[in-house]
Amino acid sequence: MTTPAPRLEEITAANIDAALAIRVRPDQEHAVAPVVKSLAEAYVHPGVAWPRLIVDGDRPVGFLMAFLDIDWYEDGSVLRSGLWRLNIATGEQGRGYGRFAVESVAAELRRRGTKQLYVTWHPGPNGPEGFYLGLGFRPNGETSGGQTVGVLELA
Repeated sequence: MTTPAPRLEEITAANIDAALAIRVRPDQEHAVAPVVKSLAEAYVHPGVAWPRLIVDGDRPVGFLMAFLDIDWYEDGSVLRSGLWRLNIATGEQGRGYGRFAVESVAAELRRRGTKQLYVTWHPGPNGPEGFYLGLGFRPNGETSGGQTVGVLELA
């Protein structure tokens, strides 16, 4: 019998409580906003935010939110898309769900014709820098809100 692969689900009334229950390790809380903040931001940025619950079988294991064609410099000069938030539940980390999330966002962006996937991360201990670098993201020399900006080529 084949084990089902993880999947993404849209956030709905049926799974919002499961999404809100996703918690990262306490030592990671400084590096990523809680799901409740992400969902509030998704609500006020419709069409830009792409929130999804990561589910394995019937078990919620994480949350991601992509951003789609945001005005990066707020002057209309550059539109970018990428991974806005990634929260993998404490007991589910190290099982490939983060990689699955990034690959899922990359696939969605490719489907939309996007050539680069952006992400930002808090530098320092207990941050996700090693994770993102290991997936092929490279710092592009920019910072955003004190965070490192990384880019992954999708071509």
